[in-house]
Amino acid sequence: MLKFSLLALLAALAATAACTESAADTTGANSANSANSANSANSANSAATATATAAATAKPEAPAAPTGVVGKPAPDFTLNDLDGKAVSLKDYAGKTVVLEWFNPQCPYVKAAHGKGSLVSMAKEQSAKGIVWLAINSGADGKQGHDPAVNKEAVAAWKLEHPVLRDVDGSVGKAYGATNTPHMFVIDDKGVVVYGGAIDNSPDGEGASPTGGTLVNRVAVALDELAAKKPVSLASTKAYGCGVKY
Repeated sequence: MLKFSLLALLAALAATAACTESAADTTGANSANSANSANSANSANSAATATATAAATAKPEAPAAPTGVVGKPAPDFTLNDLDGKAVSLKDYAGKTVVLEWFNPQCPYVKAAHGKGSLVSMAKEQSAKGIVWLAINSGADGKQGHDPAVNKEAVAAWKLEHPVLRDVDGSVGKAYGATNTPHMFVIDDKGVVVYGGAIDNSPDGEGASPTGGTLVNRVAVALDELAAKKPVSLASTKAYGCGVKY
């Protein structure tokens, strides 16, 4: 009887020990799981915080060049050329037209016509049926305004297209022309499809193109129009002298 009691006692003690060990294992596992969950949550929170911080401190994208009249019907005008002959934009309805804001005494205009992208471009494009009009929006007494100076430049650069006189500056302001040269391309539907610089070389000579490769922005736009494609870059920042309104 005593032996039986001892055996029962030992069995009870063993069962208690097993239960205690199992409980300890369960507690340990729960603690590990809790720790892992806490670490995962902390990592997720840290990543979210880092992302939010990066978004808050990231530099915004550079604003696009002002579009002005780009994408809109070209403002009509009638101006006199250097010989007093009236020239109207509507006379060229159905044709592609290039407008070049012009000042023969501006160093950038001199560079563009002497060495850069405007040396022979107007003549070459005119041979393809493109209408090229230069516009001088200089006010009386301002640099490059004098008709005689403009005629000298026409002769020196062998220009075959008209130079129109916008003495009160109304046409220049209607187009938002800010610089000389400032270029606009009007498609055969009368919509301004490009406005900005002649090219990506702000020295005017074509010697320091942004990115290392000279790109004539107007030529690209005209080629795309000829191929019945939309103009891929409709607006760029014009460089040069300020228009002498």
